[in-house]
Amino acid sequence: MTLLGIPSEDLMPPLMFGGLILFLLIGFPAAFSLAAVGLFFGFVSIELGLFPEAWLFNLPLRVFNILSNDLLLAIPFFTLMGAILERCGLAEDLLEGTGQLFGKVPGGLAYAVILVGAILGAITGTVAASVIAMGMISLPIMMRYGYDMRIATGVIAASGTITQVIPPSLVLIVLGDQLGQSVGDMYAGAIGPSLLQVALFLAFIAVVSIVSPQKVPPLPPEALAPRDWRLWWRVLKGMVPSVVLIFMVLGTIFMGLATPTEAGAMGVVGAIVLAALNRRLTWPLVREAMGNTMRITAMVIYILIGATVFSLVFQGVDGGIWIEHLLSYLPGGATGFLIFVNIFIFFLAFFLDFFEIAFIVIPLLAPVAKNLGIDLVWFGVLICINLQTSFMHPPFGFALFYLRGIAPKEVLTKDIYLGAIPWLGLQLILVAIVIFWPESVTYFLDRGPKVDPSTVIIDLPPPVIPDTQSVPIFQ
Repeated sequence: MTLLGIPSEDLMPPLMFGGLILFLLIGFPAAFSLAAVGLFFGFVSIELGLFPEAWLFNLPLRVFNILSNDLLLAIPFFTLMGAILERCGLAEDLLEGTGQLFGKVPGGLAYAVILVGAILGAITGTVAASVIAMGMISLPIMMRYGYDMRIATGVIAASGTITQVIPPSLVLIVLGDQLGQSVGDMYAGAIGPSLLQVALFLAFIAVVSIVSPQKVPPLPPEALAPRDWRLWWRVLKGMVPSVVLIFMVLGTIFMGLATPTEAGAMGVVGAIVLAALNRRLTWPLVREAMGNTMRITAMVIYILIGATVFSLVFQGVDGGIWIEHLLSYLPGGATGFLIFVNIFIFFLAFFLDFFEIAFIVIPLLAPVAKNLGIDLVWFGVLICINLQTSFMHPPFGFALFYLRGIAPKEVLTKDIYLGAIPWLGLQLILVAIVIFWPESVTYFLDRGPKVDPSTVIIDLPPPVIPDTQSVPIFQ
């Protein structure tokens, strides 16, 4: 059957993709948009004879595979851990102590926010927990001591988004699942970019402190605590539990002692213990943390179910082949593909949540990347870095919304948005570094011994030929 002189099988993939974009732009929830578009085009495709109705019989099995996926259990565990740690007092101890240590130098508070943001990212895995905790504690102090408002809001929002890349990031879990890669490999691959991200942020503050020191003044002497054992105790009180919890969560994964789901469960236990030690473990805290976890987990599962409906029908009408033909012949080969994909995702992140991008776009891009010989762990980490920008995009960046929600009234929304732009540029610089320096990701991956098949020589003993002349064959 043809439509406007074009075979219907050639029209169906772009029509499906366009229909999905239309639903999302209207503002219909992503999970239901995916399911509705998938089912509608599925029934149309059956009527047009593009695939038999038995093709849709795969849908219950795919949904069951989602609901029985042990790996996805890591998402509620890490979410619950982050929600508890957000309120257990750990961030206060880390920020206050580290801020005092760096307080004498220009930009000292900003350095402290970046470093504590990285530590919180390594123990919570959620952007909201990091941005809210650091914003409530450090923003009033920065305002009190004369920090430029755009620098102060920008560094808080950006340091919270480090959580997106640094393990145990929820995005890395989702991307590992969608790309069919080990979450442990995804975490190991993200170590280098995480360190580079922190270094870029620190370097930016260093440049600002040299060029415009009045924007990031040091703390006045009267605000500095004496550097006796009490200050070091405050730092150690926040640092030691953090290191222990990081080892429980990440160390056990890297050492092969626990799966991400098991490590997440241990992390929840550790978070509860820390909350109890800080005398913050109350029933309202646990109930609120469990409520947040339930909402996020339900959202992820519904998006996954909708995405599997869409992808099943999309593959049935040869959408994967359409995407492959569309992207495989871009100029520049694999590098051209990576540049195009990252520009596409950067602009898509203006409108879609990072979970939606991971579940909708990544399954379509992964086969093309594999055919181009791109390491899927490197590809996943690269996309994860790009998805950081979805939290910093004015005007819909979630980190900016979180900060706006807890900032005092005298902080203008314009300052929050304009303050995010330099940090958004630093995140894009990291994307370019990882594209042109793949070893920043692959260096930390343990791929086992590398053997060139052409150098393998197999020596076999000469065959033993029996003496058939002395043994009668037929009796």
